[in-house]
Amino acid sequence: MSGRVIVVKIGTSSVTDERGMLTVGAIHKLAGEVAEQRASGDRVVVVTSGAIAAGLPVLGLDPRPSDPAVLQAVSAVGQGYLFAAWEEALRARGLVAGQVLLAPLDFGHRRQYLHARRTLNHLLDLGVVPVINENDAIADEEIRFGDNDRLAALVAHLLHADALVLLTDTPGLFTGDPRSHHDASLIEEIVEVDAEIEALAGGAGTDRGSGGMASKLTAAKIAAWSGVRAVIAGADRPDVLAAALAGTAGAGTVFVPRGQRLPARKLWIAFAVGSSGTVVVDAGAATALRERGVSLLPAGVAGVHGDFDADDAVEIAGPDGRTFAKGLVRHPASVVKEWAGRRTSELPGDVAHEIVHRDDLVLLP
Repeated sequence: MSGRVIVVKIGTSSVTDERGMLTVGAIHKLAGEVAEQRASGDRVVVVTSGAIAAGLPVLGLDPRPSDPAVLQAVSAVGQGYLFAAWEEALRARGLVAGQVLLAPLDFGHRRQYLHARRTLNHLLDLGVVPVINENDAIADEEIRFGDNDRLAALVAHLLHADALVLLTDTPGLFTGDPRSHHDASLIEEIVEVDAEIEALAGGAGTDRGSGGMASKLTAAKIAAWSGVRAVIAGADRPDVLAAALAGTAGAGTVFVPRGQRLPARKLWIAFAVGSSGTVVVDAGAATALRERGVSLLPAGVAGVHGDFDADDAVEIAGPDGRTFAKGLVRHPASVVKEWAGRRTSELPGDVAHEIVHRDDLVLLP
């Protein structure tokens, strides 16, 4: 089966009610729209949130616990209920669902990355609709997506998708919060996610979800860097998936893809792993990193913030304190501090001298 590859993500607030119970009607609505796209020849992947929210009522946990370990255990219960709802809704339309649970390390290690791609492509070739969620039950709090928006964007990159549709409880990104600014209008197209656009987004939209508009902007940015067209749209709009894919006016906020596709490993470094500290560089090093794509050497380091270990992710800031890059360090903070400002001839000769190798460094917009 050939055709476009479409990744569609639906948030917790769109598949649960105010009590946190799964709304089967919302899942059936989207399943129907997925079936329509499949009938037109598209290959569709669903990324769904809602495992924790689905598990809370089953276990009688009200209010929602705050302990991350408890929430991870809750997700192990809720994931079964969540997938069962999707399996039933897709089966009612003659489609087969396949459950796939992913973790950030699936995108950070090339062998695992290629294995995940092969598995998903085989499922699509077999006519299966992959239903994806983060593997919350065993995810390390230090290394996790934190929300399914970024997961969906990375899946879109993984599959060289034609489009990413992020369905939520609002029709898209507005010029202001429509709940308090009645004159706020829908932004129908965004060419570049800059500071002004990011300022329009707040935090998590509901107590049941972990995303919100800010995480959707991050996902749209990942998609743009992946050469994938992204759309943020309202899950409750009739035929929203078809409208978003067709570019129907008012169907959501469209994000224009960039011309150059960022490699998967650098996407993972930039967006999927948290920073453990900051390395401040001098003006010369900042220019060299930006313009020549070199590795960061000790001579260019002007300061170190945070207590990080080798292979941790760090932000790289210029003399003005602004972060312009991110990378994986090859030495712990104590060594970087000791070596800061030194030339190669002044360093031990039996170890690698790069603080961040160019293969592990990504420039940020």
